[in-house]
Amino acid sequence: MLQHLNLRNVMFASMLIAGLTSCSDDAEPTVTPPTTELRTKIDYAKITPTTPYKSLFVDAKGDTTADLTSGNMRYKMFQALNYYMGSAVRDTTQVSATVLKNMYTNTGSPFTDISTATINIKGADLNASGVQLRDVTASSRTSAEADAAKANLEASFAALEAASKSVKATAAKGVAGKLGTYLVDAKGIEHAQIIQKGLIGALQLDLIGNVLLDKGLEADNSALVSGKKYTALEHNWDEAYGLLTLNPVYLAGATDAVRTSNESFLGSYIWEYNKASYAKVHPAFVKGRAAIVNNDKAEVKAQATFIRTEMEKAIASAALGYLSKWKSGTTDAARAHAIGEGLGFIYSLRYCTINGADAAFSDAILLGLIGSPNGFWDLTNDKINAASDAITAKFKL
Repeated sequence: MLQHLNLRNVMFASMLIAGLTSCSDDAEPTVTPPTTELRTKIDYAKITPTTPYKSLFVDAKGDTTADLTSGNMRYKMFQALNYYMGSAVRDTTQVSATVLKNMYTNTGSPFTDISTATINIKGADLNASGVQLRDVTASSRTSAEADAAKANLEASFAALEAASKSVKATAAKGVAGKLGTYLVDAKGIEHAQIIQKGLIGALQLDLIGNVLLDKGLEADNSALVSGKKYTALEHNWDEAYGLLTLNPVYLAGATDAVRTSNESFLGSYIWEYNKASYAKVHPAFVKGRAAIVNNDKAEVKAQATFIRTEMEKAIASAALGYLSKWKSGTTDAARAHAIGEGLGFIYSLRYCTINGADAAFSDAILLGLIGSPNGFWDLTNDKINAASDAITAKFKL
């Protein structure tokens, strides 16, 4: 009985296999569809120093895939905050730490229209933008480090408000007021410069260099962001460019002697303090974006590293430059202004990660310079030289 059952099972299995084989002969063959590139590749030879940033980046319908909005909005918020800080001296008036903080967080519709020779801001656009400066300050750092950076800036908002109450007084050791055209606190510190240069580091350098052009390069580049014409990686690169400049060609027409285009903040100091490489930054941004289109990861990384390196070199060189200007200054006003800018740039060295700088390095230099009770008023050539030597060694300048 068992033998009969086994034989029957074997015969059934053989028939089943034969049937399956017969059916497979009639089945449609499986066809693997050809891989479709998201974009048409861009010839790097098309990129020149004057190629407008967005000109090469279009989809099959001819629509732009580059969106600079979020970067440009934050740039303009920085402009507006900086312009408001200047009102203390410009209008001989008290500034409000609350207003500054509202601008920093984009809370309570704080922005108004500004139209000058160099600034064109529609306040309603910034108020409705959905972006702010505070949430991206020191965003490459741990929560504790980012919180400390934000608290440091907000403390300077309060210090600027306090100093502005004495804007009609003449500053001296222990007395807040104006030195020449500069507003300083009782220690001779110009907090408007601390805030501006601190944001150049904690906002621009950190977000562009340590986030968007570093970890941000891991973003998806295979599909469009829902409802948008760009991939996540394309948008990260666009946001970085938009936070550096409002211009379609960064530093268009600039020579070593003359900066013809309107640039502010980090974009201005790259030109001023990195003469060897400032003209290469724009084509690096365009080539890196083209490399994203081409899925050329090695080229994307190379251009990102170049941009980050040259930005850090500008920050360190600016710190050295302003320390030198303190030494060459012939008035208290000139020296106080120089050290105010210098201190802000030294604070920002903590975001120069390509060169291995960190908060401990930055803070040690600041402490050596203004850790004494009278701050600016206690500065000496020896303190300035020690700070300069430390920066020169760390950045190999």
